[in-house]
Amino acid sequence: AEGLRAPAAFVAPLQPAVPAPVPPERLQRREAERLQGVERQRQKKDAQTVKEEQSEFLLAAFAREREVAEALLAAGRLEEAGARLQGLQKLLTESVRFLAPYEVRKGQEELARLQGDLAARRQELQPKKKFAFRTLKKEAPPGKEPAAPSPAAPCPAEPASSDTAEGEPGGTPLCGFSGAEAEELELGPAELLQRDVVLCELRGCRVRLRGNANTLRVRDCRGCTVLCGPVSTSVLVDGCSDCVVVISCQQLRTHRTRRSRFYVHVTSRAVIEDCTEVAFAPYSWSYPGIEGDFESSGLDRSTNNWNLVNDFDWLVADQPSPNWSLIPEQERISCWD
Repeated sequence: AEGLRAPAAFVAPLQPAVPAPVPPERLQRREAERLQGVERQRQKKDAQTVKEEQSEFLLAAFAREREVAEALLAAGRLEEAGARLQGLQKLLTESVRFLAPYEVRKGQEELARLQGDLAARRQELQPKKKFAFRTLKKEAPPGKEPAAPSPAAPCPAEPASSDTAEGEPGGTPLCGFSGAEAEELELGPAELLQRDVVLCELRGCRVRLRGNANTLRVRDCRGCTVLCGPVSTSVLVDGCSDCVVVISCQQLRTHRTRRSRFYVHVTSRAVIEDCTEVAFAPYSWSYPGIEGDFESSGLDRSTNNWNLVNDFDWLVADQPSPNWSLIPEQERISCWD
């Protein structure tokens, strides 16, 4: 027994560790792309949630401000109402990227209605003045008696519903030009002050509107150049072609217009509908007294959305509309006189 020895413990030889198989590069890349896709979807969902919440908040804020403005108008507190409407315009302008196009359009129409009501109340308190459509008198050559001016034809009446929607209250005195051809036409500050201006059925005319109008409507004009000072509320260009329009306003709507160029200062987003070959550039007209006209118009000179256009006929969100473009910088006009 003493001679017996305990068997030595069996120890297996150590084997080198076998590394885990490394996925091929293609599989690694696919996994990375999958994770990136998951992250993008998460961010998109979060952004959509924020946008929806922001949209609801902004619409509620807009409704509250609108109700306050309506109450001030009803009470005859016009200065306070005007200040509220300016704030309402600023709110709508800053909310455009959070709102659907139809919500922006509805807000613009409600704001235009209130601005029209405000203009009508202001005009009720002003001394009544008579304005008529006219053409600019031409100076007679030396040695000749000036010819008696012939009355210009007024623009045809339009349905009242469209007037109200564009901020042109019914019964408001109008001024402007109608039916002229190849003429130089002009209105000055005293004639334009907070008036609703209509230019219709002009052919090859050059129109200068130096002053602060309340609204401007340009309808059925061909081959015209329209230079306009600050407009307190809205501008509508409808059924025009081959025109150049230089305007500053709160709202710009363009319907049924072809091959036209717009130089604009607009504090909300411009809207086009049923338009083709229209192009935009920044407002570039100036004249003595324009600073005072901007001040009386209430427009915010620091906000100009000249290059932001909503095309109501183009619903593809991720592709630009083919109906409008920006005028190349080298093609823009800077000197008009």
